[in-house]
Amino acid sequence: VQLVESGGGLVQVGGSLRLSCVASGVIFSSAVMGWYRQVPGKEREMVASVTYGGATNYAGSVKGRFTISRDNAKNTVSLEMNALGPEDTAVYYCWYLGLQQFWGQGTLVTVSS
Repeated sequence: VQLVESGGGLVQVGGSLRLSCVASGVIFSSAVMGWYRQVPGKEREMVASVTYGGATNYAGSVKGRFTISRDNAKNTVSLEMNALGPEDTAVYYCWYLGLQQFWGQGTLVTVSS
């Protein structure tokens, strides 16, 4: 099982980034995919999730700024992040929930002022 993230990096306040995750070795259909993030010293928190059918859920802090999407044909899930602020700085993890739960290795997003 592999969840491979890409797209993290350094961005200025107000900027945008797009994260992508490719899943392999898992049954993509019927699974929920999503993104979590974690700051050192804090618990990992859900950012956004999307069901196989396309139903989405967002944390209140990102609603209206982030958009999650998935391509079931390519086993990918993406997170478009706009209007980024310093509070969005974190390691972002791709998340898979089927019969089991899996996490990617994480990608660092740093928002600088």
